[in-house]
Amino acid sequence: MSKWDKRRKIWKKPKNLGRNINTKYNEESVFIHPDGKTLYFSSQGHNSMGGYDIFKSTAKGRSWSRPKNLGYPINSPDDDVFFVVSASGRHAYYSSVQKEGFGKRDLYMITFIDPPTEPIEPQLTLLKGIITDAVTGAKIGARMELIDNELNVVVADFESNSTTGKYLVSLPSGKNYGIVVNAEGYLFHSENVNIPASYGYQEVEKNIALNKLAAGSKIVLNNIFFDFDMATLRPESTAELNRLLKLINDNTSMIIEISGHTDNKGSDTYNQKLSENRAKAVVVYLTEKGINKERLQFKGYGEIEPMASNETEEGQQLNRRIEFKILSK
Repeated sequence: MSKWDKRRKIWKKPKNLGRNINTKYNEESVFIHPDGKTLYFSSQGHNSMGGYDIFKSTAKGRSWSRPKNLGYPINSPDDDVFFVVSASGRHAYYSSVQKEGFGKRDLYMITFIDPPTEPIEPQLTLLKGIITDAVTGAKIGARMELIDNELNVVVADFESNSTTGKYLVSLPSGKNYGIVVNAEGYLFHSENVNIPASYGYQEVEKNIALNKLAAGSKIVLNNIFFDFDMATLRPESTAELNRLLKLINDNTSMIIEISGHTDNKGSDTYNQKLSENRAKAVVVYLTEKGINKERLQFKGYGEIEPMASNETEEGQQLNRRIEFKILSK
């Protein structure tokens, strides 16, 4: 395996996966599932039924689990290679020597009739959508970053299609992710996606409309987090706060408003005060990082400007938010 050195833009020196994967016989046709941790490969070793058989191993920290033969009817007494699983785990494709084949190795598609079970089932979410201009609807080619909010590190970066605006990214389960969209002349857009470890495969469609970098434009800061019923910024908020900090530093004449919003739980007075304190906490962070306080305003709107109905838990979650608005540019 080789890792990409993002800073130097080169591939690092390859490392052998070790004796748990490699044998004294031949191994080939490696495939890493989009979940980022499931390895499929063909080998003449291990407990092969004959020729090349297909095996599966799962990453466990820095090591790999003992390879498991996928067994009959996927593997035959002859060669079975180039096994590829769809993101959903419902289909697989490979090359095999079968009695009913037209030649030696033929191409086959496997359809799993029952819900996928070990060893095929992936645990990931496919996030897809289209990025557009919020006013004109024009498709936008944008830069996108995938952030592990807990570790505060960028785990992937990619671009949407410049012609269609479409994007597609796989998110392994068991993480809280921040997704940030940037395009020249637009405010950045952030999304938060939390995927419990117990989740299996799912597809989520999220179309994103970007706002121009202009007076009156505003965005929801979806990756700013607070302790429950408090105005204490959580460490997972750091990446989002630093993006906001960079935006303000890059636009030295910009004056902004940070606003806090709540759902309708609790009294009007309590919600207004909580939303104000949360907005103030963001402004305090920015001023402590060197932003002139004359450029920053904060306001709490409580529950009076909901984005969605408070009749559902999902709606209440959308209404609990911090917004950023450009007052003048």
